Amino acid sequence: MPKQKTHSSAKKRFKVTGSGKIKRRHAGKRHILTKKTKKRKLSLRHAGLVSDADEKRIKNLLIM
Repeated sequence: MPKQKTHSSAKKRFKVTGSGKIKRRHAGKRHILTKKTKKRKLSLRHAGLVSDADEKRIKNLLIM
């Protein structure tokens, strides 16, 4: 049986923390930034965590 492979796009987008949670970046910081407030852009800088509902799916893509 062949080896299981990690989903390539998932490994570029997600990182696993020491406690096993999955870290992600926020969407909406690439372009059209003029109409967004400074506060909104500042909060988009910081990484977020994947929700509990999606965590199982992402871990499956990362083959943990």
